[in-house]
Amino acid sequence: MFKRLKDINWENWKPEQRATLLFVIKNGRILLIHKKRGLGAGKINGPGGRLDAGESPRQAAIRETQEELGINPIGVTFSGELSFQFCDGLALHVTVFRASDFTGMPRETEEAKPLWVPLNEIPFDRMWADDYFWFPYLLIQKQFRGRFLFDQDTMIDFELAETRDRDSREAKSNQMLSKPR
Repeated sequence: MFKRLKDINWENWKPEQRATLLFVIKNGRILLIHKKRGLGAGKINGPGGRLDAGESPRQAAIRETQEELGINPIGVTFSGELSFQFCDGLALHVTVFRASDFTGMPRETEEAKPLWVPLNEIPFDRMWADDYFWFPYLLIQKQFRGRFLFDQDTMIDFELAETRDRDSREAKSNQMLSKPR
């Protein structure tokens, strides 16, 4: 079992699942969901899910938002990448996007209940623990990359860095935020 990020061989790490998150941020509010099923059921998050075969992360983020909320996001831009290693063996890579607008009316589905929240009232206590650390980058439109180690719902360790662009694959150690030990 992993106890810290340094116990993971990140050079050879391969996610078994690839997924997306997409956050609509408009007029000082963010559109979140109360997740009803799947990984993170019961938590507040953004719409998203696993990539289908042959689908790009951007395509998957848009499709998942359409399926979970019944809206079409507009102005979708890349925000960051998150790598999650769970102690039970699950390895998950998540590509995060933001959108500046949408068409349609957010509606509740079998998967999610929409929740508009003022940007200064994001309910981090009802979200995954990592969100607290990377959301500030999302909100100020800075690209980021993070690595997280979880034991079920408990975050054990993390590293987080701002990246200059999507192709930036290296995080300099002096730019890294780490969980206090």
